Amino acid sequence: MKEDKQIHTAHQRSPITWVPTAYFAMGLPFVVLNMVTVLMFKGLGVEDKLITFWTSLILLPWTLKPLWSPFLELFKTKKFFVVATQLITGITFGLVAFSLNLPHFFSIAIALLAVIAFSGATHDIACDGVYMSELTPSEQAKYIGWQGAFYNIAKIVATGGLVYLAGYAIERYGGIGNADQATMLTANQKAWMLIMAILCATMVLLGIYHIFMLPKGKQRDTNEKRTAGDVMKELVAVLADFFRKSHIVYYLCFIILYRFAEGFVMKIVPLFLKADRATGGLGLSEKEIGLYYGAYGAAAFVLGSLLAGYYISSRGLKKTLFTLCCIFNLPFVVYALLSIFQPESGWIICSGIVFEYFGYGFGFVGLTLFMMQQVAPGKHQMAHYAFASGIMNLGVMLPGMLSGWVCETLGEWFNKPGGYEPFFIFVLIATIPAFLITYFVPFKYAPDGSLLKGEKE
Repeated sequence: MKEDKQIHTAHQRSPITWVPTAYFAMGLPFVVLNMVTVLMFKGLGVEDKLITFWTSLILLPWTLKPLWSPFLELFKTKKFFVVATQLITGITFGLVAFSLNLPHFFSIAIALLAVIAFSGATHDIACDGVYMSELTPSEQAKYIGWQGAFYNIAKIVATGGLVYLAGYAIERYGGIGNADQATMLTANQKAWMLIMAILCATMVLLGIYHIFMLPKGKQRDTNEKRTAGDVMKELVAVLADFFRKSHIVYYLCFIILYRFAEGFVMKIVPLFLKADRATGGLGLSEKEIGLYYGAYGAAAFVLGSLLAGYYISSRGLKKTLFTLCCIFNLPFVVYALLSIFQPESGWIICSGIVFEYFGYGFGFVGLTLFMMQQVAPGKHQMAHYAFASGIMNLGVMLPGMLSGWVCETLGEWFNKPGGYEPFFIFVLIATIPAFLITYFVPFKYAPDGSLLKGEKE
């Protein structure tokens, strides 16, 4: 209790004044880079295989961030990094807006988005650090719901609101169905420049807001003798301890394969929804994609996540993990069916997307809990969970990089324009390894955290 009071004096403002905005700022860049830019580049005429490769590769900093996280403790304060990265991210979004009018816009925009990715990943580290160091344990529990809610609100705002706004702007700038190619391209350029400018203003305003509202925290002890070399030695030791865990090879395969099929699907689905019906797509506008995929889909994801928590708590993770894997992977059949039948009805398409997203949210919780309860426990629990999360992101990133090439190649093999139909059938086959490894994955720890009989750390 005394410790709680001491920490409480470190922040005089209520956490409600900065926790929601800080985690909104955390979610926004990641969602924009991961999902929104896919539609942006599609509208600007970039090939699918280039879009999927580069918009996947630029997410690498979120995989590698545990490697430079310890070094931030050597410089400045956590608040400094939160504010600085928000301002850098905002300014760089502004530069992306300017780049879209240039002749070689794609390579320039990708380079700028890579800067945003590194800045965003660093922001995540510092923001979590502020949350953990400035709030008491009871406050952390109290505001964890706000943290998750506003991260997901950022997702809905980006993939729902901003994508819808882009579609509206494209229409206003003349990019309607019967417009010629040059007019459509110009309309897309203007619309996406507007969206990037809005992101620039949003992140810069959040950065300025947090200069005044974010807790200052304690200053770094300048007399501390800890050097970068010391941090590197500690990092190597923690990594070595991670790879010495029992069943670690099995666990790493499980973490990668659980979301393997999703890695292929994630980048292709927005392209499939946007592509013309003549090339195997559904021909949706950005407004429709923003509503179906961004708003309703994201809401279904949140609902699925909440219900999964109750389901697991009632039966335990060991009894439910295989079911969760099925609920996570089987709904990908929706996209195979949509690509085969290409329905024109908006409610059929929307229902399919909502169903898949609900399964995504429901099943994803199983992997998260497994990493928390079976992979992370031990001497360096937080660091090991971060490593496991990084490997999970890598497992999604790599198939995402290849997804455009696979889709194009399968389209050529089976003489299917766009390649979407054979691609989504291939995705269903790619779910099989997830079912197999989930069925046989060993558990080390009981629900109460104790080691099971015959197991070791």
